[in-house]
Amino acid sequence: MRCREITESDVDAVADLLTRGFVGRSREYWLQGLRRQAFRPVPEGYPRFGYMLDNDGAPVGVLLLIYTERKDGGETAIQCNLSSWYVEPAFRNYAPLLTKIAQRHKEVTYINISPARWTWPIIETQGFQAYCRGLFFSVPLLSPAQPNTTIEIVPPHATAVDGLNETDAELLIRHARYNCLSLVCRTADGAFPFILQPVRIRRGWIAPPAMQLIYCRDVAEYVACAGNIGRLLLRLAKISVILDAEGSIPGLVGFYTEARGRKYFKGPHRPRLADLTDTELVLYGP
Repeated sequence: MRCREITESDVDAVADLLTRGFVGRSREYWLQGLRRQAFRPVPEGYPRFGYMLDNDGAPVGVLLLIYTERKDGGETAIQCNLSSWYVEPAFRNYAPLLTKIAQRHKEVTYINISPARWTWPIIETQGFQAYCRGLFFSVPLLSPAQPNTTIEIVPPHATAVDGLNETDAELLIRHARYNCLSLVCRTADGAFPFILQPVRIRRGWIAPPAMQLIYCRDVAEYVACAGNIGRLLLRLAKISVILDAEGSIPGLVGFYTEARGRKYFKGPHRPRLADLTDTELVLYGP
């Protein structure tokens, strides 16, 4: 038994293991995300996929890791999304090896954006802090539309986006290729970038048609453009936009809940709200 990095040759076996471990997720779901990890840029010196427990060449445990370079002020920071941890029951005694090896870099900010509620106390004893405590379910159609404002959908085949800097343009195009809805809201005050993604929010038999706000530069920009975005989303049969939040958001119609949506971090850089780019939610899907 040993703990080692996942390589491209392990992808099929890792997908099989994750399919057994996560009921309701298809093998194709895992393969799509692993393929996306295979081709995306990864900061030098960090694993592309994560780590696995290797038992005579077969994976019996896995912890997927998604490393990303992010700008924090004037410096480059490394962020790692801890994702999809599973160990087969007969090998659970070895499970701590995965987390110990995965979290050994002191310069890295580790995030957990999809913890099950029952794991919250366990995560906190591991030194993680909550940076987001809930979700705000906004109904942007009920916000006033701004005059002289247009909304543009950025297609996945775009090569540039008028009015945006190169970094924001590349971010929107890349996420459009991940099947996100990348938007530019053009106002008299400038062009504002947004990335949204359809999500599955189900309570009983009810599944409201909702989108998750993956990215905006500032929540105030979403508040300003909410009415115009809401009218576009209505044409796409979407009603609600969900935002990571710490409470109600002035200027938006909707409600706040802490029943779901808590997110944790550990490391030198506190993540900001309204930025879930290049995380498991995007690469693997909701």
